[in-house]
Amino acid sequence: MPLPLVYHDDYSPPFPDNHRFPMEKFRLLRDHLVDSGLTTDAALQRPQICPAEVLALAHCPAYIERFLAGELSHDEQRRLGLPWSEALARRTVRAVGGSLLAAELALQHGAACHLAGGTHHAHFDHASGFCIFNDLAVVALHLLESGRAGRVLIFDCDVHQGDGTARILENVPDAVTVSLHCEKNFPARKARSDWDIGLPNGMGDTDYLKTVNDSLAYLLPLYQPDIVLYDAGVDVHKDDALGYLQLTDAGIAARDSAVFEHCLGRDIPVVGLIGGGYDKDRAALARRHGILHHSAQRVLDGLS
Repeated sequence: MPLPLVYHDDYSPPFPDNHRFPMEKFRLLRDHLVDSGLTTDAALQRPQICPAEVLALAHCPAYIERFLAGELSHDEQRRLGLPWSEALARRTVRAVGGSLLAAELALQHGAACHLAGGTHHAHFDHASGFCIFNDLAVVALHLLESGRAGRVLIFDCDVHQGDGTARILENVPDAVTVSLHCEKNFPARKARSDWDIGLPNGMGDTDYLKTVNDSLAYLLPLYQPDIVLYDAGVDVHKDDALGYLQLTDAGIAARDSAVFEHCLGRDIPVVGLIGGGYDKDRAALARRHGILHHSAQRVLDGLS
């Protein structure tokens, strides 16, 4: 079965050269997946914009309106770290729509991947760390509210703690938040996930993979979720600019494969979202993010 993949041309709007956030990585990721033969542009699923009422499941309506209108204060803009534009606003709500579509496709087919998503630092009423709206929280709450899922487990392997996700979902018992992150890294003030697994600086492939496998082997039978949202951040890579861990390409591939194997081996649908990754070599970064999609397809092929 071809892995359902979600992408939109809105994902890489015009952006200042040399900005710390690699906005073009989404377009380059699409190009890499097409060039490597995993998919074709025509096969990619194109999402709708996320409706305001669905965003409001996880976010303050006044904050949603102010962001979309370009009315964030200077301090709010600084905390976000991205320059506002109409194209950025459209991209932001389109990408949340992409995560919603990827979740729907995973429920239909067992697995799906987004070529964006994982904006886990966005909070109820403010942006943070390049994250405006929290697609993980929006998707979890939408699935629960609509009855599409009775329990959602978020397995966040971005190198930074998913603090916004933890805070938005803190009092939602059927949205289980799991964060494997480098302990001594952003954010300085950690939130409280249901499961926080803090990792030491410099951890490499072997110890990291043991942690991932042990965590999934324990948590999936414990919670028996109806769907897993997997934040597959590649900022755990040894060459990442913001990471502090020491994973190789092979280590990331093994991690991504393990998540899909654990979930699909228990008939639990799983959605892959790309999360964070930072490298001045944008083409190398795109290939690193593409490890998720290639690994997921290999697991699916092995099951068919």
